[in-house]
Amino acid sequence: MFEFGFWEILLIGVVALLVVGPERLPGVARTAGIWVGRARRFVASVKTDIDREVRSEELRKILNTQNEFKDAYDIVEETKKEVEETQKDINDAVSELNKPDANDAKRDADDKPTLSDESDTTKSADPAQSDGEKRTAG
Repeated sequence: MFEFGFWEILLIGVVALLVVGPERLPGVARTAGIWVGRARRFVASVKTDIDREVRSEELRKILNTQNEFKDAYDIVEETKKEVEETQKDINDAVSELNKPDANDAKRDADDKPTLSDESDTTKSADPAQSDGEKRTAG
């Protein structure tokens, strides 16, 4: 706070000795020391209070910033969950499509022509011709 060198303190001591006198000088020095100690404690207390207020204001700003980002964080987390659910649904649908179904196997078997089907289709490929042959033959 105040910077006193050796010579300044010596000058103050000599002036105090001349003004107060040698008998009362120890009592005055003790009282001055008490007041200087109180002043230092007061200054330290004020300094601590100011530092505490500055820190609490910084913490308030940080909390406000975090609250602003909390909304964005919640949106991101919600979107992440929705994307994961959609991915799961897509994977389920793909696995369902890849899984052979009993009806598909039956349908595939019905679609494949058999030997008896092929002979029937060649005989009755042209119904007019087969009827005409029967008429001329009969």
